[in-house]
Amino acid sequence: MVVMVLENVPPSVRGELTRWLVEVRAGVFIGHVSALVRERLWMKCLQVRGVGGVLQAWSTNTEQHFQMRAAGDTSRQVVDYEGLQLVRIPANGT
Repeated sequence: MVVMVLENVPPSVRGELTRWLVEVRAGVFIGHVSALVRERLWMKCLQVRGVGGVLQAWSTNTEQHFQMRAAGDTSRQVVDYEGLQLVRIPANGT
């Protein structure tokens, strides 16, 4: 399972993701793709995101049963705390 959250990206990026994932809410995509497709979708989003941000989470065989990564200007930050991935909301939106 893969979840991608896009913030302030060009509409073409959202259109590209709808070929592979279902958009359940504006900018929130979910689906089940291979690791290769997941990586290529991530790279595509990084290349064309402009000033926006991308967050991706996927199922994996870890303690939390998922892994996350984020790039660009997002309202949330993924932080590693003693091997656990947590989401931090920056104070004052920064």
